[in-house]
Amino acid sequence: MTKTSRSRIWAIVKRHAWVLRRSPHRWFDVLVWPVVDTLLFGSIGVFVSRSGGGAAHTGVAYMLCGILLFHVIFQSQISVSVGFLEEAWSRNMLNLMTTPLTELEYVLGVALFGMAKLILGVGVVALACWVCFSFAITSAGWGILPVIVILLAVGWMISLFVIGLVLRLGPSAEVLAWGILFVIMPLSGVFTPVSSLPGPLQPIARILPTTQAFIVGRALVAGQAMEWGRLGLAAVGTAVATVLALVFVLRMLTMFRDRGFVTRFS
Repeated sequence: MTKTSRSRIWAIVKRHAWVLRRSPHRWFDVLVWPVVDTLLFGSIGVFVSRSGGGAAHTGVAYMLCGILLFHVIFQSQISVSVGFLEEAWSRNMLNLMTTPLTELEYVLGVALFGMAKLILGVGVVALACWVCFSFAITSAGWGILPVIVILLAVGWMISLFVIGLVLRLGPSAEVLAWGILFVIMPLSGVFTPVSSLPGPLQPIARILPTTQAFIVGRALVAGQAMEWGRLGLAAVGTAVATVLALVFVLRMLTMFRDRGFVTRFS
């Protein structure tokens, strides 16, 4: 990577950092929402466990592990998706297309800035879990790291798919940046086994790489051994989905240019 490329990537990082710095309300996704989710699902776990007479710690641990891992997907996906939408909201798409900036440099810049937001957002969840419910994700051991990496990649993959839809359908498709995750959330068994879903949805849930990742995460929190088979399935599924997302977004980008859809953003 040349020095010029690095400078353009860094320029994208600084552009989004300045937007976040000068718009305090944009910290909501990073600081407020994670804490609210932790309190909501942690308290539900405590209530259900106590009402059922079971082991409260195990029930709460499953809920908190689920919401923490879900925020890995959420923060990685929303950072890249909203990073792109910033250009649509500010009507800056045409300006970017007339610069030497390449698509790869732009994506790398947004992803690098998104990593900083991811670390901060997931760190807030982890801190809230520890302070409010005495739950530390480190209790799952180092085995949780590959699970986090897979979910991070899933978040980026979903963001590519969302960007492709926005390129094709216009700014009105931006609702998918938030909505699509809450379709995947119940199907992935974030808090509960797939067997608790309605019968017709279970086959769909089982083919999602996120489902396998969350099963592995719950097993680690319960003190069980790493399920390498499931983790491998999750990794393969994520790789295939990422390739499909890349093909999709490149196709939509070609159509975006050929048909002059940039006028929707200017």
